[in-house]
Amino acid sequence: MAAAAAASISTAELRQSAPPSIASSPSPLFLRQGVRLKPAGGRRFSVGRVVASAEGGSSGVGGERFYLNFTGFPFPLGPFLNRRTTRTEAVKDCIWLFEQEQALGFSSVSTNIRMTVIKLKSGGLWVHAPIAPTKECIQLIKELGAPVEYIVLPTFAYEHKIFVGPFSRKFPRAKIWVAPRQWSWPVNLPLEFFGIFRSKPLKDEDSSTPWADEIEQKILSSPEVGIGPYVEAAFYHKRSRTLLVTDAVIFVPRQPPECISKESLLAAAENGLAVKILSKGRDVPQEPVVDNKSSRQKGWERMVLQILFLGPSNLLEPTASFAQMSQKLIVSPIVKTLVFSKVPEKVRDWIDRITRDWPFKRIIPAHFAAPVNASRSDFLAAFTFLDELLGERPAARPSFSLLLAAVMGRAASYFPPDDMKTLSSLDQFLVSVGAVKKTVSGRKQLEKVL
Repeated sequence: MAAAAAASISTAELRQSAPPSIASSPSPLFLRQGVRLKPAGGRRFSVGRVVASAEGGSSGVGGERFYLNFTGFPFPLGPFLNRRTTRTEAVKDCIWLFEQEQALGFSSVSTNIRMTVIKLKSGGLWVHAPIAPTKECIQLIKELGAPVEYIVLPTFAYEHKIFVGPFSRKFPRAKIWVAPRQWSWPVNLPLEFFGIFRSKPLKDEDSSTPWADEIEQKILSSPEVGIGPYVEAAFYHKRSRTLLVTDAVIFVPRQPPECISKESLLAAAENGLAVKILSKGRDVPQEPVVDNKSSRQKGWERMVLQILFLGPSNLLEPTASFAQMSQKLIVSPIVKTLVFSKVPEKVRDWIDRITRDWPFKRIIPAHFAAPVNASRSDFLAAFTFLDELLGERPAARPSFSLLLAAVMGRAASYFPPDDMKTLSSLDQFLVSVGAVKKTVSGRKQLEKVL
């Protein structure tokens, strides 16, 4: 798990000579929009239609999409100069999704990063997980015709943290709230060092927040994971019955997100070094990549497998593994292996409280597809791997939906063993050097009892 040292500066900030935002904290996680998504089980998932994207934005200094971004040492997060923003209406006149491309350094691996904006009854906007405040992004927000009242950082992860300071400077009257236990590595720096000033800490099930009547919150905070705690705040918008998470679950769409550039997809489709290493000894053809739908799809499938597994078993022919990981609600293999499996009791408590108290009908994560039409049973299904760590769940609430969730969950929690080898080896290495801890609850305690 790496740290970050970052400078994230928009064009306007360059002109104003504003100090750069410096960010650090590791993250465990790295749609075509307007389509219907249907997993193998038959349940339909959907994403909203794209309602705005400033296609006229120019590139380069002074452009609508220009944003100098160099962060995440030793794994910097691109794009470094230009970020296209798309805006999607998820719930009519109520919830909007803003997305930009998020690239892993100088590699050909990208995914989308999402900011969610909710219009409150007051008429103001509640902003979840800000993205880079390019001119295009700010213009798309202003087109909503409402002031930004609150800016919320729901996690410790640096790909979300680095934009809070620059974004808040665009809306100086907005109040900033951040997830607790913020930290950085190798030096633990205060939030002010990241350009985040006068912020208030989010608290678990806090009924005193100014938005408590409309949006509730539950926080997973586990200090035992490794060199720093894992922190994620989940939110529930009551009027729309929408659950907001950051990295807890994902839904990988069959086609790439609109915000990911054609150039990135085609670069991933090339048979480079990573493909040669992960080709299982097969001959790797060195042929030019043709810009067509097939090449872009191959690039997307390769991106997904590298994001989820770091070193998948076969990048030369990614379709089979991709099919097993897409079109269903899952916990990312990285998050499952390096985080949630370490503290299953705390994760189970968080998941149980979410599903007990919040009758949501859609989920909005910070990456991949959204909104995902999913119920509490679907959400529980993604976490059935916790049963193996904690033993059999109590026989309480033996409903058909929970039985179905258990069956679905075992399928949703299944990851191809060959693809998991690199991640499992990394986990063992990180445990051996003390960067990640062994299971500190659940299985370890059960072994003591047995």
